[in-house]
Amino acid sequence: MNRKQFLVLVIALIVLGGAGLALMWQELSDYRASGAKIGAKLLPNLKVADVAQLEVRDSKNTATLIRKDRGWVVQERNGYPADFKSISDLIIKLADLKVVQADTVGPSLLPRVELLEPGKGEGAGTQVELKDAGGKTLARLILGKVVLKKDPGNPLPSAQNGVPAGRYIRVPDAKERVVVVSDPLSVAQAQPGHWLDKTFFKVDRIRTLSVAQPGGAGWKITRDVEWGQWKFANGGGDLDASAAVSAVNALSNLSFSDVAVNDAPKNAAAQTTVTAETFDNLTYTLRTTKRDTPDFLLNVSVSGEPPRERQPEKDEKPEQKQSRDKDFAESRKRLEGRLALEKVLSDWTYVVEAKQLEPLLKTREQMVAQKKAEGDGAEQSGRTSSKGVKRK
Repeated sequence: MNRKQFLVLVIALIVLGGAGLALMWQELSDYRASGAKIGAKLLPNLKVADVAQLEVRDSKNTATLIRKDRGWVVQERNGYPADFKSISDLIIKLADLKVVQADTVGPSLLPRVELLEPGKGEGAGTQVELKDAGGKTLARLILGKVVLKKDPGNPLPSAQNGVPAGRYIRVPDAKERVVVVSDPLSVAQAQPGHWLDKTFFKVDRIRTLSVAQPGGAGWKITRDVEWGQWKFANGGGDLDASAAVSAVNALSNLSFSDVAVNDAPKNAAAQTTVTAETFDNLTYTLRTTKRDTPDFLLNVSVSGEPPRERQPEKDEKPEQKQSRDKDFAESRKRLEGRLALEKVLSDWTYVVEAKQLEPLLKTREQMVAQKKAEGDGAEQSGRTSSKGVKRK
């Protein structure tokens, strides 16, 4: 090798080395720019107060949460109030996420960690996009496979991984970097029903309860005082006390699984109507219709106004009156606030599980106390006695 060839080789090595150094520096710069440093925040520029819209989407569902003047709402449920706590928890978690592992994953390997964009085939993740009030995207993430760890409560070596401990995340705008964070972000679900505010009607202090069933059947029960015994309003048989209590408790513990969209009850003749009058002068009317699924559609309306004044009790002392008047005023204020919310909730149709309504949908015959047939006790006693006699 002559001197000229040697110089050419040296220059080639220098060029290649410089190119490699430049490429490495570029990779390092991209790595830093992506926020993927171990221990660094994944979204360092995200400000919680700027987020006015949150979209969570997977391959089947989309939940769009929008901040309005009156609070957050679920767009796919006709603007039904959203659960503010769940939304704020997710946004705060996203803003505080820290990287615990960073990798470069090729496009062909993304399905293995469920980091494809929704709609791009198997191995798709859940996309979370945050926007400001003007619709500008503040951050977009693909949430992938959940990282599991061994149950700390099971010390056996054979214990299997099963406790959610983290999640793979891809930031599409950051050179396709894949990171692992220490939070599984299980609240980030794309089902709109998951984000609904589940605050619901609370029918309590019931005075009379009536159920009108299809075909003219039904029943009505009543009590004279709040802690009194329930009885049929029109007589005709002894009321099963446990059935009455179950029906009343069903109204005070009502809940729903979802809000119906374009699925309002169509056949009024097939509806069961439940009417509850309370000691607070309120009347709740529930109309329920069976769906093709095991669930029911439910509409609720409330009318009336709570008493403005308390009726003094007999022989009430001045100090008792003052204390009771104060308790009455505070209770009425809470009731008025609840009533205002319930009137707003009357605008929607709800999906309610069948087990929620079972105690209210019993027939009158099922509400009647079952009496033991005469002679049952004597016959049983006779059978017992005959078994106890020894044959000689």
